[in-house]
Parts: sequence; structure tokens; C-alpha cells
Amino acid sequence: MELEEPRLLDALACLLGALAVLCLLLLRAFGTSYGRYSPPRDAWPVPARCAWALQELPSLAVPLLVCARAPAERLRRAPNRTLLAMFLLHYAHRSLIYPFLIRGGKPTPFFTWIFACIFCTYNGYLQSKYLSQYAVYDEDWVTDPRFLTGGLFEYITAANYFGEITEWCGFALASWSIQGVAFALFTFCILSSRAKQHHEWYLQKFEDYPKFRKTLIPFLF
Repeated sequence: MELEEPRLLDALACLLGALAVLCLLLLRAFGTSYGRYSPPRDAWPVPARCAWALQELPSLAVPLLVCARAPAERLRRAPNRTLLAMFLLHYAHRSLIYPFLIRGGKPTPFFTWIFACIFCTYNGYLQSKYLSQYAVYDEDWVTDPRFLTGGLFEYITAANYFGEITEWCGFALASWSIQGVAFALFTFCILSSRAKQHHEWYLQKFEDYPKFRKTLIPFLF
């Protein structure tokens, strides 16, 4: 079983990567359907605060459950604890703080919300299971700086998405795992499509929107 489960986690990571590419193609073809792009009359809209809190919560709850139900041997090591803590802090903010800062957010379509819940459950299990039970790092792994920060709204429309993509690419580098890469790829595919839609919306709505401003990557895209 010990030999089979890491292979299963690798297979699940590859599946997540494949789904990321599929989502990228579908979103480029049909666009996103939440926020300002929500259909005017969705059958079962989920209020914005409730949607964000509940859809992000599995990425916080599932790792805690994974670590509670089975011996988390690898969490005795500082790099594993640090990486998992980064993941949990992000989703603690996304599920317990950010939703209550939303002011007048539009409802999320029900099926978009369901998809987000499934993704957060899947990814929460994938990252936490790997980091808590199988990932092996040198003790000084996390002392090497691997992250970039910066405010870029003067140069790109979706600086917030660029920050999140950078965050999870940094996480993938730091964890040096196929599970982390799959998560980063999924994040890029989803957010780059939404960034493109945002950029086109701004260009259509505001005639004086800066033409030099790129969508997601300064000076390039």
C-alpha cells in the first residue's frame, strides 16, 4: 500500500493537470460564468459570501482531516510543516476572512460553485496527503528564497491573478512535486482565462483604458 499510494497521488496530479488544460480550452471558448459575467437569471444562485466561504473551506478542512486521521510522519520535519502551513494560511484567509470582506458581490451560479467545491476538495486532499506523508526534503529546504512579490496594476490588468499564479508557482517550486505543479498549472489555466476576459471587458467599457497595459504578464501578455 505504501508503494501504491504515492503512485496514486502522482496519477491524481497528472489528472488535475489534464483537467486544467481542458478547463483552459473550455474557458477560452465559452468564457467564465461568475461575478460580472454571471447569467442574469441563474436557476440556483448562491450568495457571494456563502459561495466563497463554502467552496474554499474544503481546502482548509480536508488537510486537517487528512492529518488527523492518519499518522502525519513527514510533518515532524520543518520543510513539510512550513509548506503545508503556507497552504492552510492561504485557504484560512480565503474561506474565513475574505468572504466577509465582500461588499455587494454577485451570486455565483450553482454549477460553478459545485465545480469550485469539488476542485478545493480534490486539491486539498492531494497537497496535504503528499506533504504530510510522502514528501521528503532536506532540513534546510525552506531557507532558500523562492518567491516573488510586487504591485503591478500599472502594467497589467490582472495583477491580483498574477500574484496568485506566482504564489502557487512558488509553492510548486518549493514543494518540488508533481502535485504542486498540477495545482499551479490548474491555477494558471483558470486565472489566465479570467484575466483575458477581464482585460477585454475593460477595453470595451472604458475608451481611455491604457492601451500599453497588458493582461497578465508585464510587457508580454
